[in-house]
Amino acid sequence: MTPRPIPEVWLEPEMRGGGCQAKLCMFDPGVVPEDLPAVYLDLDTVILGDVGKAIGFLKPGGLMLLQSAVLPFGPLGRLAYRLSRGKRYARGNSSVVVYHPADCGYIAERFLDLKRQYPTFGFPPMRADERFMSWAGQAVAAAVPTSFAVKLPTEYMSRIAVLGYLWAVLPWVRARRRGLVAVTLCGMTVKPEVLLALPDNGRLTDRHGRTLFWSDAVLGHVKRAIVAFYGPAQPRG
Repeated sequence: MTPRPIPEVWLEPEMRGGGCQAKLCMFDPGVVPEDLPAVYLDLDTVILGDVGKAIGFLKPGGLMLLQSAVLPFGPLGRLAYRLSRGKRYARGNSSVVVYHPADCGYIAERFLDLKRQYPTFGFPPMRADERFMSWAGQAVAAAVPTSFAVKLPTEYMSRIAVLGYLWAVLPWVRARRRGLVAVTLCGMTVKPEVLLALPDNGRLTDRHGRTLFWSDAVLGHVKRAIVAFYGPAQPRG
């Protein structure tokens, strides 16, 4: 496969800030080959199985992200979008994105058009890559199934600490988790180096008050996969 350089416009300093707008380059026509569907994964995503399975979930012309907001993708999200004239909409997390490059070039094109009007991203959907993907693709956006991929904080952390242990023993939850293909370590609290530095059965609480137990009883095979994927913690010098 011939490497395709990212256009300079996506590498400008403001695009590489906390909003990760540079990630929208994946939709710029020509950056990703357009003859096949594509699956994008953030680097802090642990791979547990065949990522190609995601292609089977994608509908023609569709766009799939991890569900992140309470308002779901689908009829309710689209209704909110229409009634609010685009001010309210279902939002996803872009740690996992499934799409066909030939169908989604409009996302990059629309962002660059708006950037000429709002060079400092004053238009709310432009403030983060995943917000813009969700807004621009609202008519076709869908959630990546939680049987395929999850965010570690959403799946394994809870404000009621004991729930982490409770969910882990429920048969239907255990069965779904055994089939997971990807677990993304999104958020600064659960980065690999932080997790690997925890002792067995150590606990971690994020800024939302959700607690994670670094335990086989809670995480099961995912804990072992994280250790295998990223290697043992390195001593700090």
